[in-house]
Amino acid sequence: MIQLEGLHYKTREPVKITVKNGYITAVEKHTGTPENSIAPGLVDLQVNGFKGIDFNEDGLTVEDVFEVTEQLWKVGITTYFPTLITNSDEHIQATLKVINEACQQNELVNKTIQGIHLEGPFLSKKNGPRGAHPLEHIKAPDWNLFSKWQDVADGRIKMITLSPEWENAAQFIQKCTTWGVLVAIGHTAATSLQIDEAVKAGAKISTHLGNATHLELPRHHNYIWDQLAAEGLWASLIADGFHLPENVLKVFLKQKHGKCILVSDCTKFAGLTAGKYTTHIGGEVELSDSGRLFIKDNPQMLAGSAQSLTWCIDHLVNTGITTFSEAIDMASFKPLSFINNKSIKDFQIGEPADFILFKSEKDKMKILQTIKTGEDLSNLFDF
Repeated sequence: MIQLEGLHYKTREPVKITVKNGYITAVEKHTGTPENSIAPGLVDLQVNGFKGIDFNEDGLTVEDVFEVTEQLWKVGITTYFPTLITNSDEHIQATLKVINEACQQNELVNKTIQGIHLEGPFLSKKNGPRGAHPLEHIKAPDWNLFSKWQDVADGRIKMITLSPEWENAAQFIQKCTTWGVLVAIGHTAATSLQIDEAVKAGAKISTHLGNATHLELPRHHNYIWDQLAAEGLWASLIADGFHLPENVLKVFLKQKHGKCILVSDCTKFAGLTAGKYTTHIGGEVELSDSGRLFIKDNPQMLAGSAQSLTWCIDHLVNTGITTFSEAIDMASFKPLSFINNKSIKDFQIGEPADFILFKSEKDKMKILQTIKTGEDLSNLFDF
């Protein structure tokens, strides 16, 4: 049994949380005066890589998966979905096998990786919505292929992003829903009818809403409005200050109130120093001192995200878009509620003991301690 003390991230009052066998057994007010704050562990459902390691590059190893997971613990992530983007069938299969092996070999990694997010290859072929996904590997939803991948992953594919503009999309979505796989709409140029049919078939969320789109859209009839208007559809947002303007974030958060989650969509450049780099899909990119990742020869074009969830939380709070507790919830309890299909609003008895202890320095969160299912991972930190 262990006991954790800190200022509750919502109430700012001292709280003591008792943990036994990896689960919360008691939550009590505390009479002490702790210096640091306590919040739920952060949950990121879209991680392409981190600190120089990319889940989508050739040669991924089990040790690479261990290293990414350890680096994510250091920035407060206690649950995440490795995200595989469009690639050849063989490459996706090989990567799924490696991630599955990593989870089988390390129980703490297994508890942290609660699913795999397959972002593609069943996306739009159109420029803009397709984003950086390679056109040669884009294809229509294929249940037999997906089932093969799911077998290799030992059932660990828990989320798939697809475009409902394909003729057989609704039937594919229904099968995914039946087998407990969460379906997200993303990288799409779908019509209003196709999005409506996807939601009725079981699609649950929009992947990084507002990004991976055409540069210009019809002012009234377009797939962003359609997804915003779909009341049953959640939305994931990249709130790093580069992917979406502040006013867009405000509108999305108001319309999808209670059904928004934060994702980093971080690439392997997250956690690296500013500089020029080369991507595996070809092309030179640059990470600026401000944290913006862009195409070197076309600075107006983003080259993905290079920030973690703590950065996104800081951006929302420092710009006044949300309160601190709202931002934390969208990066912790909200995604947990979404993937587990149950409401989780606060530290609850019987829930896994996933926490972060932190303090604020110059308007930024500084993670001091990460607890995963009751295990203190602070020995990994280098202060």
